[in-house]
Amino acid sequence: MTFFKASAALVLALSLSACGDINDKTRDKNVFDGGNGDLSNMTAGIWVDPQGCEHWIIDDGVEGYLDLRRTPDGKPVCNSELAPNTASGPFKRGSSFVDLL
Repeated sequence: MTFFKASAALVLALSLSACGDINDKTRDKNVFDGGNGDLSNMTAGIWVDPQGCEHWIIDDGVEGYLDLRRTPDGKPVCNSELAPNTASGPFKRGSSFVDLL
């Protein structure tokens, strides 16, 4: 019975530890480049993956953000006329951090 109780306690502890991350993922909390603001205020570009689907991309020099571009009904935008594996737009604008790459 001791093994069962120890196993149950371990499962309970692991399941509760998965509930700990409550950070706001819509904010850029990076203090190195001074861009400590809302992601919607940053300039996004478009990256086209190898399958032709478009993704929003933001690069502030220290961190990068990527999200699938969707139509208003939630379907992915995959009929791009842009070349696959390319990024377009001023997605690196707005950072005081020098991006060497």
